[in-house]
Amino acid sequence: MGKHVAHIVWDWNGTLFHDLDAVMAATNAAFAEIGLEPITLERYRELYCVPIPKFYERLLGRLPTEAEWDHMDRVFQRHYLDHHLGCRLADGAEELLEDWQTSGGTQSIMSMYGHDELVPLVRGFGIERRFTRVDGRTGPSGGSKAEHMARHLAGLDGIPAERTVVIGDALDDAVAAAHVGAHAVLYTGGSHSRAGLTAAGVPVVDSLAEAVEEAARLAGRSRPAR
Repeated sequence: MGKHVAHIVWDWNGTLFHDLDAVMAATNAAFAEIGLEPITLERYRELYCVPIPKFYERLLGRLPTEAEWDHMDRVFQRHYLDHHLGCRLADGAEELLEDWQTSGGTQSIMSMYGHDELVPLVRGFGIERRFTRVDGRTGPSGGSKAEHMARHLAGLDGIPAERTVVIGDALDDAVAAAHVGAHAVLYTGGSHSRAGLTAAGVPVVDSLAEAVEEAARLAGRSRPAR
């Protein structure tokens, strides 16, 4: 792969895949099963963090026990599977992916969503051909996205980190990008508030179109006019 080509690593949940309604429904369903009050989207964005047990610590005032975490995770995943079926790609995502590819850029997906669930979902939207690689999480929920990102970048066959831009909706996307020496752009359409995202010290945008433009700038590559 030539070093002149800019590469975007896309996050999936909350970025390309607009599943926030499913996340909120599953979160509140899980809370109901353990006696917690429902949470609003604003409160969710204020408190959300990874690893996810730390998010629950902010709600409970303590870290959940291993048994509590396992139970909450199972309940969340069960409800999420029911609700995510009605979710779609983010506005304009298909056109942006096509445009980036046809104008000479490359792109991939690196997600903490389970790999065996992620691949058929991407394929079902008819966009798999836009990506050089699609990597979801293998193993149990949780863990470090930075470690997964390092493995993902190593699998991209010669694409340098300095020409790579991670686009995601959460602080851990910026952390993962920094871990491998890549750039990051954070998008406000997902799990964090704009105020929370600015703490990462990277560009924060309100649309995926802005994210792609910022990615091109960061990687030192001007996009051709459409």
